[in-house]
Amino acid sequence: MKIERIVSTRLPTPYGEFAIHGFREGDSGQEHVVLSLGDLAGQPGDEPPLVRVHSECMTGEVFGSLRCDCRPQLESAMKRIAAQGRGAIVYMRGHEGRGIGLVQKLRAYAEQDAGADTIQANAQLGLPIDARRYDAAACMLRALGVNRIRLLTNNPLKMAALAEFGIEVVQREASLTAPGPDNERYLRTKADQMGHHDLGHLFE
Repeated sequence: MKIERIVSTRLPTPYGEFAIHGFREGDSGQEHVVLSLGDLAGQPGDEPPLVRVHSECMTGEVFGSLRCDCRPQLESAMKRIAAQGRGAIVYMRGHEGRGIGLVQKLRAYAEQDAGADTIQANAQLGLPIDARRYDAAACMLRALGVNRIRLLTNNPLKMAALAEFGIEVVQREASLTAPGPDNERYLRTKADQMGHHDLGHLFE
């Protein structure tokens, strides 16, 4: 994959001042960003940076939807990286609804309102359960001098995909947020049917 860094600038946030790097995929023109803090490449012997690869979620992050845990996970990652003083959030645009797109995700929501879980809803619409790809994320990390990371995720498929594209995940750190009445079934489905680590602890 060809991906180009277009611009880097500063981004003051409530959690600290990050650098933000804008990238564009050569073939598709899809744009992504990376928020970074500190020297990601580091020095020999340094602990690998804490990294979250985060999927765009307009409903959760813009409108505050309680049907998912995307916004709390993003905010938690920013806080944790700011507290450590070093790390990155790779923000993947085009990953809305695990890669099916915004309007298709809304269609899946309607199926869920009729009784389906998140996996059943996609299947009923003839959509993949997870259509996300992570080659662009790996390319962006390498462009910023990162080959080894501590990955902030519950998703084993994300770990495997990054490793496939040459990013060594030396440690996984859980990303847990408190469930609520509108997203409890969603989180249980990820834990029970999609193999996401640690989520089961939320219901103990």
